[in-house]
Amino acid sequence: MWGSSKNKTIVNWNHLTEMSQLADLENISGEKPVLIFKHSTRCSISSMAKNRLELYWDQTIGIEPWYLDLLNYRNISDEIANRYGVVHQSPQILLIKNGACTYHASHNEIDFNQIKKLI
Repeated sequence: MWGSSKNKTIVNWNHLTEMSQLADLENISGEKPVLIFKHSTRCSISSMAKNRLELYWDQTIGIEPWYLDLLNYRNISDEIANRYGVVHQSPQILLIKNGACTYHASHNEIDFNQIKKLI
């Protein structure tokens, strides 16, 4: 991947900043898959995972992307962990379909090609 000539795709992140947005994304997940990316802005591994997601992102598969800044919204991250029964990690992705977490991964296991296989 180092030295790749592929340009990063623009990901139209929805910023998760309010607890009430969790209900919104669950409703959306009934129509299309939702991806939550939990990101620590102080962590180099988290930045690397975000960059890899953006490098391979494919808007044509119809995933709604949500971005959570863990440093500013840890309470929302804790609610996500409780709601979906997934232990908090950073970085972490959760794939939500029909209101349920159908896949999650953290750290170097975050791989957009794996996500595409699940859609």
